Amino acid sequence: MAAEQKVRTRRTGTKTSEPRRESRAGPVEAAQNACRDLAGLIGYPAEGVSAVCRTEDGWRVDIDVLELQRVPDTTSLLATYQVDVDQAGELLQYRRVRRFRRGASDDWPAGHP
Repeated sequence: MAAEQKVRTRRTGTKTSEPRRESRAGPVEAAQNACRDLAGLIGYPAEGVSAVCRTEDGWRVDIDVLELQRVPDTTSLLATYQVDVDQAGELLQYRRVRRFRRGASDDWPAGHP
């Protein structure tokens, strides 16, 4: 066996000489990790994911978060956070990009049907 190859023992007791690879998160795993990590940092629950986009460094995930629950629910305040995760799904950065009432519709650009 070559000096640079390492042998690991798995839990089953079998040996392998395969090098360990860094896992790459797909869009679903990246979004799940982003939701979990963001909720842990800001202390608000994620309502859902509104976008997932591939970036040069990994993924950008837009997450809608319930920031202030009100009665009636249509007046609750939500926010959209833009979260960047690396290719393994680890959080790189986040920022709040929008705050809105649950019952509010998006503003459409002029000329949009």
